[in-house]
Amino acid sequence: MSAPRAATPGPVPGEALHGRALELELGSSTQTSHRLLAYSDALLSIIATVMILPVAHTKIHPDQKLGESVQQLLLTKIAVYLMTFLIVTVAWAAHVRLFQVIELIDDVLALLNLACMMIITFLPYTFSLMASFPGVPFGIFLFSVCAVVIGLIQAVIVLYGFYHPHLLNQQIQVSENQNFYKRHILKIILRGPILCFLAAVFSFVFIPLSYVLLGLVIVFPHLSRFITWCKTKILGQRNEEEEHHSLETFSFYLSEPLSKERVEAFSDGVYAIVATLLILDICEDNVPDPREVREKFHGSLLEALSEYGPNYLAYFGSFVTIGLLWFVHHSLFLYVTKATRLMGLLNILSLAFIGGLPLAYQLTSEFAEKSHNEIEAIQVSCVITFFASIFQFAIWTTALLHERETLHLFARYGGKEHAFMFAKLALYPCVSLGAFFLTCLLSEFSTEIFHLMQIVIPFAFLALRIFVRISLTLIKSVMSLSRRKVVLLEEEEACLSPTDTLS
Repeated sequence: MSAPRAATPGPVPGEALHGRALELELGSSTQTSHRLLAYSDALLSIIATVMILPVAHTKIHPDQKLGESVQQLLLTKIAVYLMTFLIVTVAWAAHVRLFQVIELIDDVLALLNLACMMIITFLPYTFSLMASFPGVPFGIFLFSVCAVVIGLIQAVIVLYGFYHPHLLNQQIQVSENQNFYKRHILKIILRGPILCFLAAVFSFVFIPLSYVLLGLVIVFPHLSRFITWCKTKILGQRNEEEEHHSLETFSFYLSEPLSKERVEAFSDGVYAIVATLLILDICEDNVPDPREVREKFHGSLLEALSEYGPNYLAYFGSFVTIGLLWFVHHSLFLYVTKATRLMGLLNILSLAFIGGLPLAYQLTSEFAEKSHNEIEAIQVSCVITFFASIFQFAIWTTALLHERETLHLFARYGGKEHAFMFAKLALYPCVSLGAFFLTCLLSEFSTEIFHLMQIVIPFAFLALRIFVRISLTLIKSVMSLSRRKVVLLEEEEACLSPTDTLS
């Protein structure tokens, strides 16, 4: 291994200045990885989100029962979509870990990362094959092979970075445990591809086992941590030497949760792309044919567009839902200083259902008029919205369990901000769940109930702060009255003589 080249002699104040001085010394062919990371985050969020397109564009004949379609087509596709979405997020997390180790890049690393992104962009096609032909081994084989190649390229990036130590993080450069870091990051990156390789092998033997192995790619990091926790509880604390070694090697952030900024950037990308997919569907499906306008509507474009009224209503309703869920997510992470591992997992699960909102739009726009599929379409939309929002609520609940570590000072220990955040996070789960049950009870008004939910919620967000303030004022008034009564009783007891008190 080549020795790391030193930066400007003498101590340099601050890591940013040190990185800049090192960059200037090494020349223009070496630069920081910020732009590469921004490009990679954007591309990975796009790939994770467009996985929903084969599901959302499933063609269902108007005369066909949606219940049967959900069983035969949508249910399988939705399950495969959730699995592949989560696998892409695992690849994104590995990419984040990789570039926590490598801070500077050169042309070779940039091209290797570009090759990795090229394979990642091919994943939606392999997902389409898996979703359309779940019983055919080639689709899952191709997806697994792509995952293996992505892992191998990332492993080559690791080896190249450690062969040129001046590209590494400063803390690793000065560490005596570079080999430990190299093994650790390789273990993080390669455990997924190893499982995918086994899935590719078993795809031609027993397909269900291949799906189980791909599922293990998602849960394996959390399963391994749970096993370690169980061992610690059963066998007791590790000895002092192991604890010291662990603190020495893991003072670096490889063992820490992913950075809040990268989580926010990836989440914003998913929300933005989901919102964009809606207008793409409008542009593709709701532009009338010029010949039809001439013959059927006598050249009146406005009359022809009026036929798509329910589609426009479904579009605006879906966009408002995505926008407000982003607003809640944005408000939540304003209070968060650090996202724990569990919070990151809950955020990914929320994003997976956010990615399913184009399916909700397709269903509600296609079956907006009276049909025997109307209730099922609206209920599927309510379920997607409920799970997208309930996982956000779970993130906040998890943050409260470790509020000293995860929340800003002004958001701790109850008060107005706590109450307002709870109200914002509880609004969508309550309303979507209420709409679901109302459509079961009042099926003839299901469309009206659904559109009323979409219209009322934006105004509810505007009125929420006023409602919370009024509620807190009333609670404070009641509490102050009760305190006054207690004080008066104590004063009366103090005024009584000892004989009166005894009697």
